[in-house]
Amino acid sequence: MITKFKGLGKGLSALMGDTNDSKSLENKNLNKVPIEFIQPNPDQPRKIFDKNSLEDLSQSIKVQGIIQPIIVRKKGENNYEIVAGERRWRASQLAKLHEVPVVIKDIDDKTALEFAIIENVQRSDLNAIEESHGYKNLIEKYNYTQDQLSEVVGKSRSHVANIIRLSSLPNEIQDMVKNNLLSAGHARCLINVHNNVELAREIISKNLSVRQSEALLKKYQFSNVKKLKVLNNDANLNALREDLESSLGLKVKINNKKNNRGGISFYYNNLEQLNKIISTLKSFFK
Repeated sequence: MITKFKGLGKGLSALMGDTNDSKSLENKNLNKVPIEFIQPNPDQPRKIFDKNSLEDLSQSIKVQGIIQPIIVRKKGENNYEIVAGERRWRASQLAKLHEVPVVIKDIDDKTALEFAIIENVQRSDLNAIEESHGYKNLIEKYNYTQDQLSEVVGKSRSHVANIIRLSSLPNEIQDMVKNNLLSAGHARCLINVHNNVELAREIISKNLSVRQSEALLKKYQFSNVKKLKVLNNDANLNALREDLESSLGLKVKINNKKNNRGGISFYYNNLEQLNKIISTLKSFFK
């Protein structure tokens, strides 16, 4: 029987039951488990653990022990998977503990992933890319909608939608965000922009703010549009069409006649894409 939990947005207290930190070690489900019997959750969204922070926690554990137990679920004989508390588990290894206090919960894969994301988001432990992939994992594996995700993690739907979009960026830009070279705001304005890796490097080298980065991108996109003035043949037309499609992330059609008169058509699939076309065009006339 899989335990069903309500109020997931409450985080660790919802998972452990109505217990506070001072009474955590008195929980009736508390066990001591050899540390080698425990393994991390492969779907854990958090991939980066600060080495200095782990060392500090390790020293604290050596002196005070583990105040809050690690939440695990049983996967087999002498085999437990972490639901919440991987950082404490890693620090305990550094502290050379032989066993750690755990609370064993009977939960399914979906709920385990929910709590892994919720705990890290509530504590701001995830960078934007890790958060993005965590949300995407719930959508792809368990058919979550963005509205459902918003309710589960306690974030606005627009926040969830904007974070998920970061997973579409090239890996090089995602690494820049993971390494704190770019903020989530910088990364968002690079989505569906042609040559965005090169532009990201320029943003970093010039130490541009998000607003300055947006101005740079508008200037870059406008320079692409001005190429219309020098169209002479089909090759140029195709190159420009592909450039515009890459920059906007939308289908574009250019109808150029022999007298170099014609029109450009932009095709959209939803209101978000229509708004993007309108805002891009408006920016050229400011």
